[in-house]
Amino acid sequence: MLVEQISIFIENKEGCLAEVTAILRDADINIRALSLADTTDFGVLRLIVNNHDKAEKALRKEGFTVGRTKVTAVEVTDEPGGLNKVLDPLWMQNVNVEYMYAFANSQCKNAIMVFRFDDHKKALEILGKNQIRVISAEEISSL
Repeated sequence: MLVEQISIFIENKEGCLAEVTAILRDADINIRALSLADTTDFGVLRLIVNNHDKAEKALRKEGFTVGRTKVTAVEVTDEPGGLNKVLDPLWMQNVNVEYMYAFANSQCKNAIMVFRFDDHKKALEILGKNQIRVISAEEISSL
């Protein structure tokens, strides 16, 4: 169960992030999760939204470069060591986490983390064997 994420390359200057979110607002796009990583000149804004096609079209229309990537959303127990219950079996099987970020979710007592793995297929197998709940794109859309 993979979830689609869009990545937007934005200049690292005042107002760029607000411009992107205004474009999404005006297109009636709801942001479900986000991560922003920056360098001196540019940033990569990673988003999970309720309508990827519509978001991509609206952003491209305004001149933004948009990419799409498959990621995995995982429920992580909200307790000390909860994240290690996910990470430990993955690293023991040589699956690398390329990046991860949290997902705001008021409907669940546990956290939801979004992961980009170097091998999603292997990661999903390991998560399943360890009874770690993977969240579907449909579930995310309904939150």
